[in-house]
Amino acid sequence: MRSLRFILSVTALTFIAHVANAATTVVLKNAKNESIGTAKLTALTNGVKIDLDLKNVPAGEHAFHFHETGSCQAPTFDSAGGHFAPAKNPHGFDAAQGPHAGDMPNLMVPADGKLRQEIINTQVTLGKGANSLHKAGGTALVIHDKADDYKSQPSGNAGGRWACGEIKGE
Repeated sequence: MRSLRFILSVTALTFIAHVANAATTVVLKNAKNESIGTAKLTALTNGVKIDLDLKNVPAGEHAFHFHETGSCQAPTFDSAGGHFAPAKNPHGFDAAQGPHAGDMPNLMVPADGKLRQEIINTQVTLGKGANSLHKAGGTALVIHDKADDYKSQPSGNAGGRWACGEIKGE
């Protein structure tokens, strides 16, 4: 009986560890429908880790956000909707009631257009709930033309949408 309880406990812990480390790979594409790299999303206990591996991105500072709809119709990517803000917070790290869940730090792309970076967003989840990136209809990752100023409403004065990747919903 003891060994059966031990086996069940180990099986349960293995299952929990597997679920906690669930990952989703998002392919990001530019307006010409060319792949510019991937974002691997990994569930954390409190949030999601985003491992970016990008190429052929214009050098400079670019806003990077989760958007509210899992659709990336080129060339404008307007189909991705606004920023992901399930709590309806205003946009920006510098906003009095901000940031909203989709806000993330700007990307600093070097002259060669390649970027490998890890970002952790503690306001979202890959699990269930209002802040799930896998909500009905999905969400999207968007790289903007310009830097986010972290305060202008509704999108940080970040310019157009340069690349987009769909995160499928349930």
